Amino acid sequence: MQILRRNFLKGLAAITAANTVPRLSLMNAYAQAATDYKALVCVFLYGGNDGNNMVVPVQTAEYNVYATARGTGTGGIALAQSSLVPLTQASGTRFGLHANLAPLQQIWTKGDLALLLNVGPLIQPVTRAQYRASGSVRPQNLFSHDDQQEEWQTAVSNTTSTIGWGGRVADRVAGMNGASGVPMNISVTGNDVFLVGQSAVPFSVPTSGNFGLQGFNNSAQSTARTNAMQQLFGLDRDKIQVRAAGDVISRAVNASTALNTIINNASSAAAAAFNGLNTGLSRQLLAIAKLIEGRNQLGLQRQIFFASQGGYDTHQNQIQDQGSRFSELGPALLAFYNAMTALGALDQVALFTLSDFSRTLQVNDGGSDHAWGNNHLILGGTVKGGTTYGTFPNQALGGSDDTDTAGRWIPTTAVDQYVATLAKWFGVADADIPAVVPNLGRFATSNLGFMA
Repeated sequence: MQILRRNFLKGLAAITAANTVPRLSLMNAYAQAATDYKALVCVFLYGGNDGNNMVVPVQTAEYNVYATARGTGTGGIALAQSSLVPLTQASGTRFGLHANLAPLQQIWTKGDLALLLNVGPLIQPVTRAQYRASGSVRPQNLFSHDDQQEEWQTAVSNTTSTIGWGGRVADRVAGMNGASGVPMNISVTGNDVFLVGQSAVPFSVPTSGNFGLQGFNNSAQSTARTNAMQQLFGLDRDKIQVRAAGDVISRAVNASTALNTIINNASSAAAAAFNGLNTGLSRQLLAIAKLIEGRNQLGLQRQIFFASQGGYDTHQNQIQDQGSRFSELGPALLAFYNAMTALGALDQVALFTLSDFSRTLQVNDGGSDHAWGNNHLILGGTVKGGTTYGTFPNQALGGSDDTDTAGRWIPTTAVDQYVATLAKWFGVADADIPAVVPNLGRFATSNLGFMA
């Protein structure tokens, strides 16, 4: 019986290794597994989320600087001061969230949500004067969507990298998962460089529907086909690329059964938190929640996930478009938080956001242009939340934190520091942190302190 290639691979394409190169074989060298569990969940906001309208100063003097630059009349994009969701801190209330992120206020109040202010790719700490005097201090291809997405996902700003920082983290802690045949790094939104390691191979899975090989069952004929397929994977083992390709497919086949069962678990305890939500991001986060729920079944002590939401390239119609994105983001993050609480896994999970860049404070035709330093969210039970980290920029156009006169903030915290803080919490040894974040030594502080 012939099996057409496209039928043979139907569904298998949904759970594929991002690369079919020999480094897969390095994953077989496992050390003793960890006794605890931790997960990192990256939510990438594609297009360049405008952090200036995500986190807004609420005190009158600072708010007026913001509102003047953004415009409050026709074509303006300043949010009304009365619409902001206040974020109370021990020192008072300095900032508010966009109204459509109101669901996050309760996580903030519980102390499980933190804000990291004005963070971005950096080669080294840089001042306005240094930036304007020399292009050598600027990240490669600054303000370019593709390049800045890569720099956020690789934590390398001075050259091109094909290895993501999520992959480098996985390389360093692979032994914590023992001999599990299920990959540590899983994307629910397609393949991106973030999860690619030197030895860690990421897998991509769908958020719903059956996946894996089709047409196999418990019959004698099916068993014979399965055995023949496995024999094919073992042919030409002396040819390194053939061996690597066979290993990739074999691992995908073996892992797909377990992952398929978990994602399609109709009795999932995590699912109730997502009742009434059916957005793309909520479906992604539900799939991740189910995979975390099935961590013991999968035999994993460490997992890294990648989810995403698009639509943040708001050159025009920003008020409506970003507001629509946030109306999905806020409820989805709250649902994930509630799911982790229901599973008793809240202290074991850290969710964080990344994006291409922020956008100019200055308005342009009802939108804003590409900028640099941005504000980001981190939530979880061991996040030291209810407060901000980093330094909020001076929002004067042409001021000390502006690259020019449009409100492109020079970051005062580096992506490298953001990554190092998360990697240390995840269990990367201090001696291995420089391998995860190669340029970290250029910055004075390696741990920003937002994780307990």
